[in-house]
Amino acid sequence: MELITTFYIIDEFCQEFESKWRAQRITSGEGQRNRPSKLSLSEILTIMVHFHQSHHRNFKHYYLDYVCTQLSSDFPNLVSYGRFIEIMSEMTVPMATLLTSLLSNPSIANYIDSTKLVVCHNRRIRRNKVFKGLAARGKSSMGWFYGFKLHIIVNEYGQIVSFFITPGNTPDNNIETVTKLARKMAGKLFGDRGYISKDLFAALWKQGVKLITGIKKNMKNKLLPLMDKVMLRGRGIIETINDQLKNIQQIEHTRHRSPVNFGTNLFAGLIAYQLQPKKPSLHFTKPEQALLTITPLLTT
Repeated sequence: MELITTFYIIDEFCQEFESKWRAQRITSGEGQRNRPSKLSLSEILTIMVHFHQSHHRNFKHYYLDYVCTQLSSDFPNLVSYGRFIEIMSEMTVPMATLLTSLLSNPSIANYIDSTKLVVCHNRRIRRNKVFKGLAARGKSSMGWFYGFKLHIIVNEYGQIVSFFITPGNTPDNNIETVTKLARKMAGKLFGDRGYISKDLFAALWKQGVKLITGIKKNMKNKLLPLMDKVMLRGRGIIETINDQLKNIQQIEHTRHRSPVNFGTNLFAGLIAYQLQPKKPSLHFTKPEQALLTITPLLTT
């Protein structure tokens, strides 16, 4: 997405959000600088999000070697790198609110999955003080790790519908986590075998959500509508999205110096993905969409 388009979307959000945010901070008694910043809130958020769109691997090099040189005409009131890092630490609430405003609506077929967010190498777990009491050891298909889990639901168009962050030891089929993720949706939700749970199925059913998963080798085979089985095979879309979030939007790295830095980096990466014009998607024909809403043939 072009820089000017990104700025326009963010500026439209800031025009409505900034005055309310400033008033809320004054009411709460939260300490803040009285001297206004040279950069507007829109410019700050745009730079933070654009970093995740630019394919740069290091924010310092991005800011000093790209923003301060090639984008100096677009941002005439740039501050020093050290000052910008200080400003970034205050952007957690605006970033989280912007991301929430950009979340999409559920569609006919929705997919759920989680991905690990490693915050340090396993050999340095005992020395890590930044995330003490927040992160946890967990295990994925790739082995043990220390960090968090990002749980997301996406629709058939590859758009993020809902997200939730938990410690790394939270299981995928945790009832509290999944019900919160799916609280604003209805219809069918497709997941992998990690979401198999009678209690979770019942809890989601009460919310109007039908959870559909594959079966394990030691389980009895179940009858599934043919279209549901076809849609379940399309679950790879969310794994593709997770791969893009990590390798293109860079939501995962082990250089965080504070939990706030972790949060703003994650939110900015998710926003960059959500603003991405081309996303992985499943293209259903109109007959296929009609089949999703009726009870078709059953298969095993």
